Amino acid sequence: MAIFAANFKCNLTRAQTKAYIEGLESYVSRTQSVGKREVFVFPNQAALLENTYGFVRVGAQNAHCVENGGFTGEIGAQQLREFGIDSILIGHSERRTIFGESQEYIAQKFAYFAKAGFRIIYCIGEDLAVRQNGSVEEFLRSEFRGIDTKYENLIVAYEPIWAIGTGVSASLEDIEHTHKFLRSFLDVPLLYGGSVNETNAGEILYLANVDGVLVGSASLELTRFCEIIESKATSDTAESK
Repeated sequence: MAIFAANFKCNLTRAQTKAYIEGLESYVSRTQSVGKREVFVFPNQAALLENTYGFVRVGAQNAHCVENGGFTGEIGAQQLREFGIDSILIGHSERRTIFGESQEYIAQKFAYFAKAGFRIIYCIGEDLAVRQNGSVEEFLRSEFRGIDTKYENLIVAYEPIWAIGTGVSASLEDIEHTHKFLRSFLDVPLLYGGSVNETNAGEILYLANVDGVLVGSASLELTRFCEIIESKATSDTAESK
């Protein structure tokens, strides 16, 4: 099972998102014979749609760990439930660095949505300084503090911060090495994210211990994201030869 997740971040309107997901649903339904795939789209909060599609799963980029209440600017489980949404991104580096989410708060959020039965894509990743000083494994371990790695609906996405939105992906060797390390203590699907696009996705998906990709800017155009999904078939063909 290959997993493809599109993170729209603060992009696209509700109308654009609706047209996109309808087009993606049509594409995935037509090409489902290519292989087993799980496809997620994470729109911004203003563009959330009902999670009622047959082949595409609509998820939330973020939510506060409450049912509802006096939390200006946030959404809670009650609002997500109205849309039938049961998957969420937690721990994304932009939530950690730009919005100051601590590991303690992220762990609290994880525990809340795990208890609610959500499919959680838990994001981890180091900055360039950590990569350069050789403490990547220690740092990544620290980002699992307070996280139940045995949670049955967990997916882990490794996204080196220095590769997000920069157009520079980690080398295939770095990705393979890091995913091998993660596999040594995780028995869950492992995604790679960080400047994934239609050009490099096939090579990344071909690597051992890479079960899918979390895509940012390259997912904003439907044709590009479909090409990324299609690249899995290409990598499977190469592997079978």
